[in-house]
Amino acid sequence: MRILFTGESLKGYLYPIIAVHEELKRLAGDPKSKPKSLEVMLISSKSHFLEEMLEGTGIPYKIIQAAEQRNSFSPLFFIDFLKFIIGFFQSVIHIFNYMPDVIFSKGGHVSLSVVMVGWIFRIPIIIHESDAVASPLDKFMFRFAKKVAVSFKNSKEIYVSPKVFFSGNPIISFIAQGDEEKSLKSFALNEEKPTLFIMAGSKGAEEINRLVMEILPELLRDYQIIHQCGIVNYDKVKSIVEKMNVPNLNNYHLFPFFRKRAADAYAVCNLVVSRAGANTVAEIMAVGKPSILIPLASAISDKQKKNAFYYSESGAAILLSEKNLKPHLLLNVIRGIFQSSLKTIEMQRAARKLAQPEAARKIVEEIIKVAK
Repeated sequence: MRILFTGESLKGYLYPIIAVHEELKRLAGDPKSKPKSLEVMLISSKSHFLEEMLEGTGIPYKIIQAAEQRNSFSPLFFIDFLKFIIGFFQSVIHIFNYMPDVIFSKGGHVSLSVVMVGWIFRIPIIIHESDAVASPLDKFMFRFAKKVAVSFKNSKEIYVSPKVFFSGNPIISFIAQGDEEKSLKSFALNEEKPTLFIMAGSKGAEEINRLVMEILPELLRDYQIIHQCGIVNYDKVKSIVEKMNVPNLNNYHLFPFFRKRAADAYAVCNLVVSRAGANTVAEIMAVGKPSILIPLASAISDKQKKNAFYYSESGAAILLSEKNLKPHLLLNVIRGIFQSSLKTIEMQRAARKLAQPEAARKIVEEIIKVAK
């Protein structure tokens, strides 16, 4: 079976693709299962993170031109349109040469030309929607798909169609494989002190970084911190911290971005503070950790807020609005969770209930059916 993956070269798009690929490889290695043979290829956009995220997966890839993701009309629209046209003809060449049995799309602008060309060639297409609500672009692509997998059960009610099925969000396998004891040593942490894992994403969330810097002295009085601040913000955050006269600075551990070490951070932390990207939140649920979610205010279709609302409504997370968030409000919410062991246990239980460990398998089953 020959499968073509497509999605933006960002963690939220690539990690679910890798998770599906892992499940396909597992089945291909099982003599009782299908597929018996497996070939894969990825079409994605150019990124500094692409090779790092694909390292060790064995997934070959092609790069095509794609429009930028924008929240509203931009004077750059005509440049974006030109990029789409170029990407469309690049997709024609790659898909004609590869001719897959099925296309699995994670969405984003880079997927648009791939999905449209696949539809022209009458190749079956499966699209996975990670967020609680789809962007207008993703909704447009749904019409070309044979099947649409959704990560939220209530999404299936929104997109009323026989092609829509609930899968959950596929989680890359290493995320749940962190070892707490080894992680304590690798991060040089004190097992007697609560650990806070702050994630600002691979690109970095400047607002989260700013909030953390303002309350860092108060946080370090009671907690130790693993702070993933983003590659683009690392030097800036490091410089700010070095200029601060902060006691207990040995309890603060700053990183630009890490891939597999994220599993160790999850294993050793007691609370996660993060954006509300669907893939990241699905990881948090998979490891059963309490979380504070701060949705990106400028996210397309306000989807991060809707993701966070779903998890907070279930009791697994606390939703804080970025627009009204003050540093000491964040500090008080963090303290409130740590001061209530009952609250922490309830949030852990709620997170585990929302985890969908079978998501990749459900998608792979549909891929195999469609490919037939």
